[in-house]
Amino acid sequence: MATALPNLQEITLRHFLEFGHRFVDGEDPDESVAARTANETIHDINIITNFRKLRELHVVCPALSMNGRYPLLFNFPLLQKFTMFGCFNLKWDLSMLEGLPLLKELHCFNNTFLTGNINSLRVLKDTLEKVIIDLSPDVEGNFYDLADFPSLVKLELSLTSVSGDIRKIGEKDFLKLEHLALPDTVYGGREYEFHRISDVPEVMHSIHHLRKRVLGFAEGWTWSLSELSPDFYHFDNPRATDLDDVPFFVAMVQVGSRLGWRWENDASDQHCEMNWLDPEPEKESSDHEEYTLKLQAMQEKIDLYRGFQQPPTEAEYNRIQNLRGLF
Repeated sequence: MATALPNLQEITLRHFLEFGHRFVDGEDPDESVAARTANETIHDINIITNFRKLRELHVVCPALSMNGRYPLLFNFPLLQKFTMFGCFNLKWDLSMLEGLPLLKELHCFNNTFLTGNINSLRVLKDTLEKVIIDLSPDVEGNFYDLADFPSLVKLELSLTSVSGDIRKIGEKDFLKLEHLALPDTVYGGREYEFHRISDVPEVMHSIHHLRKRVLGFAEGWTWSLSELSPDFYHFDNPRATDLDDVPFFVAMVQVGSRLGWRWENDASDQHCEMNWLDPEPEKESSDHEEYTLKLQAMQEKIDLYRGFQQPPTEAEYNRIQNLRGLF
């Protein structure tokens, strides 16, 4: 095949459609998987090493078809796009990517045995444009280690163990970035749990600043107050409903062209007043009327926490519930 197709530039490795077939085991295979597949027909994967002009390699849902470590997958000098999807028994480390010196796009989803520190990607600093590593909990490091990558336009590290601090991103960091997704292990990342109520405004302002150059950044994200916070408390009353949940969740809210954020309960049906990040639209502007109507509708829904910019203290909350007759 390598002789017939010497210039082949793209290969996709998938699980075998016919049951009972698999690739030869790699290095350090899972012995239990090897035992379960011992009687299956074995196919040689080494043939792909003959295609030295590959530009794209996709390893998609091999299930039990691949077992262990396969260094040969990481030795293509011209490869530009590499995908690993649902590789539950394929073992590899981010440091192995050094064998792909021209790599531009890395797409990794749901790889149980993917390990490593994203600092390993620095060997690809001058080429990487897209890095997507999702559902790979053993990937660690600080996302800020990629801040000076000159061509990086997309960075998604959802459901990894990557750390860092959103507040650290400066004007000269991630200069070409168009999309950024960060896990809750990053300070201010999606679903991050704050230690104190007073920590929230600074992070919201940092996110707002980033949104001016990373369109839609943090859209749909939520945050919350940690149950370990000294500001946290429970409301336990047999007569209470979901409406009585304390507003310990944070969400960004767009009202017309104006962006702000607020504290709300888990169901988002009771919330505090808005904390605005953008100025009010000028009265002469085309969107002022729309903004006014949406703002009025939103303010009419503020009930228990009218006048509160942040969650009430436990004493204030008990007073609110007392007035409602729950005590």
